[in-house]
Amino acid sequence: MLRPVALLPIAALTLAACAESVPTRIGADGKPVPVIYRIGPGDLGRIQFRMLDSVNALRARAGSPPLQLNAQLNAAAATQSRDMSFQGRPWHFGSDGSSPVTRARRAGYQGRLMGELISETFETELETLAAWMAEPETRSVLMDPAARDMGFAFHQDPNGKLWWTLTTGNPFESGFTPTYDRVPPPRGES
Repeated sequence: MLRPVALLPIAALTLAACAESVPTRIGADGKPVPVIYRIGPGDLGRIQFRMLDSVNALRARAGSPPLQLNAQLNAAAATQSRDMSFQGRPWHFGSDGSSPVTRARRAGYQGRLMGELISETFETELETLAAWMAEPETRSVLMDPAARDMGFAFHQDPNGKLWWTLTTGNPFESGFTPTYDRVPPPRGES
């Protein structure tokens, strides 16, 4: 008899098989030609819930409680994704000097911000999640058992580049992570 946890990978593979597939084109060099992952205006909710479900499946395997989407953290993540595109770099600080904590406060989040993950890529949200899971620092944000809320958003440039932002928080704790409270001073200043 299969345990429920053992069914998660089978369910994930079944869902992946249902996804639309794009035929692979081979370039002159014999390698697959990259395909731009285009996201339509009505895809936000579907993408957010696919990421939430995927993160929660990974958290369940690790024994961490599930996360729920939070509108304020979604708004803070959307602000960061647009701003990273504007700045042209993946960076935790906004063009106005805002930190992840500041953006969460501005969006009205009353709990404690636990972490923020960012990515500049042409990859899908699930490929980005796999990359985050491959690194100990970013994996620890995703698997933090104290986190209960998640925000997730993106911005796509006209050339197809994606700017992903995922935030986590705990609505039951007050205060904010002190390491994000201020922007480091420019070089040469103290």
